[in-house]
Amino acid sequence: MAAAIWLAGCNPTTTQLAARDPADAAAPVPGVGYRSTIAPYTSLRPVAPTLWRERNEEVTPKPRGGRESR
Repeated sequence: MAAAIWLAGCNPTTTQLAARDPADAAAPVPGVGYRSTIAPYTSLRPVAPTLWRERNEEVTPKPRGGRESR
């Protein structure tokens, strides 16, 4: 009797799943998408030197409202 009780503790308990069974290989799954982690990357290879004022003008935000500030 004690052996039967002891062995009964080794049996897995089964329960009802509320949703789909994760072990079901035929269960429908959503599609997988791809999103690159380095998509906005731009190469920063060395370039010929230019005047600092020209480089600064290239990266300066453009003024809003149509007026230039001096």
